[in-house]
Amino acid sequence: MHKVKRITANLPAELLEEATAISQLSITETLIQGLRLVKRSCAYEKAQKLKGKISLDIDLDLSRERRRH
Repeated sequence: MHKVKRITANLPAELLEEATAISQLSITETLIQGLRLVKRSCAYEKAQKLKGKISLDIDLDLSRERRRH
C-alpha cells in the first residue's frame, strides 16, 4: 500500500463540487485523479519539448519481430 499524507487545503467549493459530480468519485479519489492528471501533463510537456531533438533509426518490423516477405 502507498504511503498516505493527510492534508488540509482551502479549495473553491464550487470547483470541488463540479469535479466530484463529473468524476462520480469521492473527494479523495477526485483529488487523486486530479494530481495524476497534473503529473501526466507535465510528462507530456517534457516529451513535447524533445520533439524533433531525438533521432531514432528503428526498423519497426524487426522491433515487432515480424518477418519481411
